[in-house]
Order: sequence, then C-alpha cells, then structure tokens
Amino acid sequence: MAVNRFIVIVLDSVGIGELPDAADFGDVGSHTLGNMAREVGGLQMPFLEALGLANIAILEGVIPQTEPMAAYGKMAEVSAGKDTTSGHWELMGIHLLRPFPTYPDGFPPEVMDRFSEAIGRGWLGNYPASGTVIIDTLGEEHLATGKPIVYTSADSVFQIAAHEEIIPVDELYNICRIAREILRGKHEVSRVIARPFVGAPGSFQRTPNRHDFSVVPPEPTLLDIMKEAGLMTYAVGKIEDIFDGQGVTDAVHTIDNMDGVDKTIATMRDRRERGLIFTNLVDFDAQFGHRNNPEGYANALAEFDQRLPEIIDALADDDILVITADHGNDPTTPSTDHSREYVPILLTGKPVRLGVNIGVRETFADLAATIADILQVPAPPAGTSFRTQILE
Repeated sequence: MAVNRFIVIVLDSVGIGELPDAADFGDVGSHTLGNMAREVGGLQMPFLEALGLANIAILEGVIPQTEPMAAYGKMAEVSAGKDTTSGHWELMGIHLLRPFPTYPDGFPPEVMDRFSEAIGRGWLGNYPASGTVIIDTLGEEHLATGKPIVYTSADSVFQIAAHEEIIPVDELYNICRIAREILRGKHEVSRVIARPFVGAPGSFQRTPNRHDFSVVPPEPTLLDIMKEAGLMTYAVGKIEDIFDGQGVTDAVHTIDNMDGVDKTIATMRDRRERGLIFTNLVDFDAQFGHRNNPEGYANALAEFDQRLPEIIDALADDDILVITADHGNDPTTPSTDHSREYVPILLTGKPVRLGVNIGVRETFADLAATIADILQVPAPPAGTSFRTQILE
C-alpha cells in the first residue's frame, strides 16, 4: 500500500533505558519509563500498551502483547549529546559529532559583558538553576531593576527570564536574538530560550510565550529534503524553533501537551498533502522530568494515552503514525537534567505490518532514512531504512 503521510509525535524526554555510554554522561541507572513505573506503582496506559510499549522493555503496570497493534523497537542516539536539539536533528537524519558547549559555572565575562552592553540593561543570575526557582529567587530584584534574569542548566542553553510587564514579550524576543548573535563560535549554545513570566513575588508563573532561538542545522535534514521535493513538512509545537525554521513549510505553536494533540489532530484532518506532520509534546520534559515529579509525569502519560484513540481515528488509510522520543529525563534520579537513554519507537496505521519487532536501531536517524525511503525522496545524511520490515 502506498503511503502518503507520516505523523511523527515526539514524547519529549520519554526514554526507555540507559544507553551503553550512559556512564560518560553521568546517567548510569537512568530509565525514564521503567523507574517512573516502579516509583508510582505502575503506569496506566492501555492504548500504548495495546500498541506494544511493554514489548520494548519491562514496565510495571503495562502488559506485553502477544499481538501488538504496532511495529515496535527502540533507538540509540549517536550524536554527542542528550538534548532536545541533537535528538530531534538525529531523528531527522543528521549526527552532531561535536557536543554543544555547556556552562556549569555560568557564562564567562567575554559573553556577559557583550550581552550587557548590547541590551543596555545589565543582567541578574548567570548560573545553572531551575527556571521556577530562579524567578522566585531573583524575580523581585528583576522587578526593581529591570535587569533580565540569565541562567543555564546541564544542557547547552542560555535562558533569559523576564516579567512580561517589565520587559514585554517582543522586547524579550529581541534580547534573545541579540544573545543568539553573541553566542557564536566556541560559545555557540544549542538554544537561547525566552522565558517570560507574570505575577507578583511569591506567586510568579511562567507563561506559554516561551520561544527557542536555535542553531541552524549544520547540513540538510530530512525536512529540507522533503521541502525541496515539494512535500509538506508541518511542524507542531516547538519543532519549528528546534530547526530554526529550516525545512519547515508550515508551523503552529502550542501552549501545552493537550493543545499539541488538538492541533495535531486538526492538522491531520485539514491537511491531506503528501509529507510529514511533526509534533513535539514538551510537557513531559519541561513540567515533570526537569522537576523530578514522577507522579505528574505518569499522569501526563496517562492523559496522552487517553487521546491516542482520537489520533488513530484521524489517520487516513495511507498514513503511518510514529510515536517516539528525543532523549530521557528520569524523574526518579537526583539529577533534574536530561538522561542518555534509548527512545521507544512505535509505528502503526493500515500500511504497517503490525506486531513486527524492528529491534534495537543503531541511531535515531533510522527513522528519517525510513521515511525518506517510503516517501521516495533522497536519503538524509545518516540512518538505515527499516522499510522492508514494516510495510505490508
């Protein structure tokens, strides 16, 4: 059966067990799904269960299937990182062989002096921190001085938080663009992130107006290849930001996971062009993984699981649905940062040979190679197609 569209949904940070090189990243023992399942006394995900999620790894509360309703397997990351950018880029067919720089001691004066002079406001912070903690700590001083709050994490990010009544969102975005141009060469972090918030001291709340200013991919990804071939590449959520718009034909941003599901389903029904709908659901990572909240994480997975029948119902007869992830973020470990893990992959739809175990893929890029093979566009730089394993 000919395939017209792929719908790829990335469950941000839903890893499924440590990679062989996890020790190099300080992540021995990480298993986002497995450890979380034990911590909460079992995961409640009947529809992901039916697809065969527990056929990939043992997960408390999730039963392996004798006849899974999807092809299933797991994929390893080759790129030198465990972050959103390297994970998504690899899913689309390129390997990042040099890691993005990180700043466990904050950014050096050569960066911060240029930044302060360019924005004319100074800055507060400049150290690794939780985004919610740092606005509670420095928010009142920010209100008094108008200086933006700068912070980072174990990831390669330069994050700028500002109250929307002190620095309006458009001005914050412009400050981020200035930082993005400063952070080039040896200081080229993967993302500069705008983190607007509202409220009063003691009750600050981040808003949905986050925006990521990413590095442009160093070589064409599958998105570029598909766009060049005249195919649709529709980005839902922060996908457009991750690729800096490269290779994206249309995009819509989202405020949370359920908004992402809503907009994915609407796009599936409204846009029947040949190509790809590419969705990121970020709350698993941003709201629960980074905050070491296994109960919240498990509830978010259950909430997504309950929407799966709607997503599957919106599939056309010539669509393939892919559910995967971009890295781990085990909420049960002391770390609040990403973890170096395998990611699950489930593929379903009428063209798919259900119940097939595609095994352990050597790279996330095998997904891009497979999509290119099936949609008959040139192959991306990395990856090996598993088309013959999954097509009827």
